[in-house]
Parts: sequence; C-alpha cells; structure tokens
Amino acid sequence: MDLCWSDEQELLRRTARETLERECPMSRVRAAMDDAGEAREEIWKTLAGLGWTGLALPTAHGGAGLGLAELTVLLEEMGRVLLPAPFFSSCVLGGLAVLLAGDEAQRARWLPGIASGERRASLALLGEEGSWDPPALALPAHPDGDPLRLSGRRLFVPDAANAQQLLVPVQPASGEPCLALVETDAPGLSVRPMAFLDATRPVAEVHFEEVAVSTERVLASGRAAWLPALLDRARLALCAEMVGGAERVLELSVAFARTREQFGRPIGSFQAIQHKCADMLVQLEGARSATWAAACALDAEAPDAHLAVCVAKAWCSDAYRTITGEGIQIHGGQGFTWEQDLQLYFKRARASEVAFGDAPFHREEIARLLVDDPAALEHGFS
Repeated sequence: MDLCWSDEQELLRRTARETLERECPMSRVRAAMDDAGEAREEIWKTLAGLGWTGLALPTAHGGAGLGLAELTVLLEEMGRVLLPAPFFSSCVLGGLAVLLAGDEAQRARWLPGIASGERRASLALLGEEGSWDPPALALPAHPDGDPLRLSGRRLFVPDAANAQQLLVPVQPASGEPCLALVETDAPGLSVRPMAFLDATRPVAEVHFEEVAVSTERVLASGRAAWLPALLDRARLALCAEMVGGAERVLELSVAFARTREQFGRPIGSFQAIQHKCADMLVQLEGARSATWAAACALDAEAPDAHLAVCVAKAWCSDAYRTITGEGIQIHGGQGFTWEQDLQLYFKRARASEVAFGDAPFHREEIARLLVDDPAALEHGFS
C-alpha cells in the first residue's frame, strides 16, 4: 500500500486549499451559521461548479469517477475550514448510499442530480435509542408489499431541512433491510430543526407518519451488505474532516504560542507549551496515517478494510478532541470565547467524535474482530 499522495492527489489538495481559503473564510462560515440560506447556497454553488459534488460518483452518472482516496484528500481540506455546506450529507451519505444500494436503473435516475449539486440528499439513520449498531438503524416498515409504509422518527439528520431527498434504512416485516428513498415533501413526512452543538452543520428531527414508499424507490432489496459498507465510508469521511480540522487547530495554536507573550517572552518558549504542541503533532500524524490507510484499504477492497476504518475512527475521535482541547488550553481563557475560531473547531470535534460511533464503540468492534478473526493482525492493512 502506497501511503503517499500521487501527483494528481497533491494537485487536488493544493487546488482545494486555495479555493476553500478564498471562497470559505471563517467570516463566511460564521455568516452561514447565522443565515442557513444565502451564505450556504453561495458556497454550495461554488462546490458544484468545480465538479466536487460528484467527485466519487461514476462518470456514467455525471460524476468524476475518482476513488475514496481522492475524496479523503478533499474532505481534509473541507475540515480545515469547517465547511458549512451539505457536502458530507449529500455527496457522501446520500450519493454513496444510492451508489452502494441502488441497481443500475436507480443509479441512473438519482445519481446525476446529486453529482451536479442540483438535488441534495441526506441519510436518516439514528433512532431514539441512539445506537449505531446496524440492526438499530433500520426503521420498521409495514406491511410487506407495495407500497411500504414508514412510521417513526429519526434524529440528528444532517442538513435535512435543505434536502430534497432522504435515504432511510428500512426493515420490512420480513426479509433483509433495504433502503428507501423518500422525497422530503412526501405526505406524512415532517422535518424540524434541532438545537445542536455544531452550528456549522445543522441537523433536524424527521418524523414519518404512514409515509408511503413505492417499490421503485426501494433500494438494496434482499441485499444486506450495503449498510456496513456505507457506514464505513461515512466514518472514513468524518475521519478525513477531523484530520483537516485538527491540522488547522495545531497551526493556530503554534502561531499563537509564537506571538503571545508572558513575563516578557513568547509562551512558545516555555517547555510546557512546547510539549503540548509536540503531543498535538504526534496525535495529528497518527490520525492522518490511520485515515489514509483506511481510505486505501477501502479503495482496494482489502479484507481488513473494516478493521482499518474502526482503527481510524477510534484514533481520530480521540485525537481531534484532544488537539482542540489542548489548543484551547494554549490560548488560555480566550480560547473558548465566541470571538475565537477555536471554539468552533472544538464543537465540530465533539460532534464528529460521537457520530457513527465514538472511540469506545470502535475499540469494542476492533476487539471483536480480533477475537473472531485472529488473522486480522496478519493483514497489516496491506
């Protein structure tokens, strides 16, 4: 496995960084937090115009046909600026859900709109019990047949208020879990914004009351493997965002340590501050390596890809929380004031930490994999 970026990937990284620093400064991020409409729309149009909304989708359906490694490169740069646009919800969760679960006709029908940015989708996963185990993510449906009818609610659905389509894992009364594609204006469906720690990524509560889903909108019927595959890709995407955000926090903290003076000297000259910065860098590089290894393993369909993703999510969850916390400590009391950008990264870190399973959740999964498959250690993520 090559853990170095290719020339093309490095070009994508440079282009993404230059573009996002220009088009998505923190002033625009804060404007998007206050106004979920105009500022977010301007950013979204920029992403769509660059073709990024279809980066990891097939060329046959309007995408660029690139892999998860390239998606990881782009998401790192988006994490650096706390992108307040629905890229993660629509292009990762929604787009990859259709790609993994849909047949060719369903992909041809729904992927072009997502790839062009004209249609926005999201994934309604988390139930009231708050479990990320796949069986708990499927909404019960009744009766079997056409149409299925959905009743219940899903919480913390990202960007649901501005999506035209929701993808909902469904468990019919009999048979394998499937994926329902529901228009947000469907009768019986209502969306209510929820107060959330991370205002850069709005979430909503979605209620289903006897929402009818016809057979043509049911994806992955009879196939169970799509949901674990989608969850792994969602976790990888979050890891990439967390790496980018952590890198930016380290840069801000080092810059502050070089210029902030106490007792007539920069605080960066004190050993305690130096050690904090060094520890942050070690955490960051471990998180980046784990994320890149997971991206390569998923792209190569390696037998240990799920294990690699679990390692990355556990490491990145801890690392981003630790790095943002240490950054606030370096900045002192002002680090968590509203005027400082650092508190926005800390909030994103805590939200990303728990999404799709926190570090203890994934350590437990790692332990289960190692016990059930002792050969997992021999794979070496290669």
